[in-house]
Amino acid sequence: MQAFRNRIGQSAHFTVNGRAVAVVRIDDAVYAIGDRCSHADVSLSDGDVLCDSKELECIKHGSAFSLVTGVPNTLPATQPVPVFEASVVNGEVMISVGDAK
Repeated sequence: MQAFRNRIGQSAHFTVNGRAVAVVRIDDAVYAIGDRCSHADVSLSDGDVLCDSKELECIKHGSAFSLVTGVPNTLPATQPVPVFEASVVNGEVMISVGDAK
């Protein structure tokens, strides 16, 4: 996987096994969700990270997706995005895209 050296509260785009993934770091936790808004097919990794609520906000229409469940908590999006298992192993971010939650 590519280097992931973003700052807390920022997101980054990666392609993992052909899937677009938005990766977010909040404090010591790393989250990975599908990188396409379910409403407007826009890259979520370009949006704002809402650290307090653990959400990633779509830059186009403002739908905020939970980094934990993938469920949008605000309209206009109504469909969730996939959530992937993410962990840090020996300083490297590991993402499993085989079993989206």
